[in-house]
Amino acid sequence: MQQKKDAPLRSDAQRNRERILEVALVELTHCADAPLSAIAKKAGVGQGTFYRNFPNREALVLEIYRYEMQQVADSATQLLRTREPDRALREWMDRLARFAMAKAGLADAIRQATSGPGSPAKPGHTPVSSAAELLLRANEKAGTIRPGVTADDFFLAIAGLWQIDPGGDWQPRATRLLDLVMDGLRAGARGG
Repeated sequence: MQQKKDAPLRSDAQRNRERILEVALVELTHCADAPLSAIAKKAGVGQGTFYRNFPNREALVLEIYRYEMQQVADSATQLLRTREPDRALREWMDRLARFAMAKAGLADAIRQATSGPGSPAKPGHTPVSSAAELLLRANEKAGTIRPGVTADDFFLAIAGLWQIDPGGDWQPRATRLLDLVMDGLRAGARGG
């Protein structure tokens, strides 16, 4: 019997699913052709559990991408609850950088999953764009960034993230880039 798409998973089933996604992210980042059986084994689940969650490689790859993107998006609200808007934005930028580096490593697997006739489309980036808008509007309201910056402006400004080699020592370089972007966002702010 197939589970309804919107029905919540039991807690153990949810943990299994998340463990598969975590292991698959690491394995597919290292090798786009990593065997699904090896991913299941490293996640500590049987083949049946694995294929109940992810019937094929494409479904797994696209769910990793969607899941990781949603984690980044959801963190914006959490950060705004516990930090000042400018701190929340800057910390969120670091999370976005980690996502960008993981996505870069997963690029071959995503490309394989979404290429060819009848292949599913790559998930859109709406959740991350919406999160950026939320953070930008909170900062604009607080007077910590210049007014009128859109999510599109923001993503153009940080586009250099996708030029950084994820296989190297990317963190210091990403930090410098994001600090520069944050300084630029603060220039002309009414509160600063």
